Amino acid sequence: MTTIDKRLAKRVKLSDGALITRMLDIAEGLDDVIKLGRGDPDLDTPAHIVKAGQDALANGATHYTHPLGIAPLREAIAENIRTYGGADYATDEIMITPGGQQGMFIIALSLLDPGDEIIVPCPGYNPYQQAAEMSEAVVVKVPMTMATNFTLTAEMVAARITPKSKILVLINPNNPTGTVTPPDEVRKIAALAQKHDLIVISDEIYSRLTFGNNTVVPVASLPGMKERTITLSGFSKAYAMTGWRIGYLAGPRALIAPMSEVNHAFAISTAAVSQHAALAAMTGSQDCVEEMRQTYDGRRAAILQGLDRMGMGYAEPQGAFYVYANVASLNLGITAGQFCERLLAQGRVMMYPGTIYGDHTDDFIRMSMTQPVDRIRTAMTRMADVVESFRAEMRVSAT
Repeated sequence: MTTIDKRLAKRVKLSDGALITRMLDIAEGLDDVIKLGRGDPDLDTPAHIVKAGQDALANGATHYTHPLGIAPLREAIAENIRTYGGADYATDEIMITPGGQQGMFIIALSLLDPGDEIIVPCPGYNPYQQAAEMSEAVVVKVPMTMATNFTLTAEMVAARITPKSKILVLINPNNPTGTVTPPDEVRKIAALAQKHDLIVISDEIYSRLTFGNNTVVPVASLPGMKERTITLSGFSKAYAMTGWRIGYLAGPRALIAPMSEVNHAFAISTAAVSQHAALAAMTGSQDCVEEMRQTYDGRRAAILQGLDRMGMGYAEPQGAFYVYANVASLNLGITAGQFCERLLAQGRVMMYPGTIYGDHTDDFIRMSMTQPVDRIRTAMTRMADVVESFRAEMRVSAT
């Protein structure tokens, strides 16, 4: 007799992403788990944005909107992009989506035919690969390492371009590594895209959250790039609006118009209330973004202090709210996945292995800056205790 799971379509592929669900299930049976795994800010959506959403509901924003999104929001996004050094967009070159993640699938289903190749950095945000696979495209992974601080280089990309290459994904700052691609390297990558007629998906959703002197170069602002770049961004990270499910795509009219039909088929339009809240985010004071950035910077310092004390290496965290730490540097003889499961079960701290994000090794873990500093310090203490328990076991086995 055929089991029901055999009826799943072949396009449905289970991956290490299922590990996240398993770890969440384990965590439900434990008390006082410190969650440093998910990319969901613990900070609340700023009050003026919440109020704008409430006011919008009270004033009847409970219906479908234009498939591209309400015009005032698209105008505000275009102005915001210009303010932060991006390209000059008209309102019909911007499309509002129910979250940036859905935007990835809209792009893939709109631009990729079976057999087309999409070049993606690894580790990198895994839904890009899932979207490509559902489009029956070929995912060409570019493995990154500590040698470049887990940032993409033009040399890496050039080695993987073939006649079937169609799309290049740049995630800057990168998720899961929290690293920023240097401006000169972005320019070299853009030159490659022009030379080989590639479309660039520039994921800049964390671009407002950078540390030190690190800055993000908007790809579409570079000469000759606006007509071949789709910028993906949203409100989830910089404004702590993950639950509002609202993102956007900015790109050439010739691509945005047909992609809006795919978006319309998926969702008709993005929730009206979320669009009005996002409008308040764009047009209101940006002090809230800077306050959040400073909060994450303080948390970053607390994580790095803890890692330094236990001797664990890491990529330099330059943006977003992640630290990519090297379990292998501790010489414990275990994989990052094994470390994460033990850390959760014994130390009651949750974080995820880099394999979930396509890392070609099982050496690294992603830590999120999504807990207050005091909780992070407690997590680092628990983590150090788990590391010491591994070392104690190694000493016993050596005798």
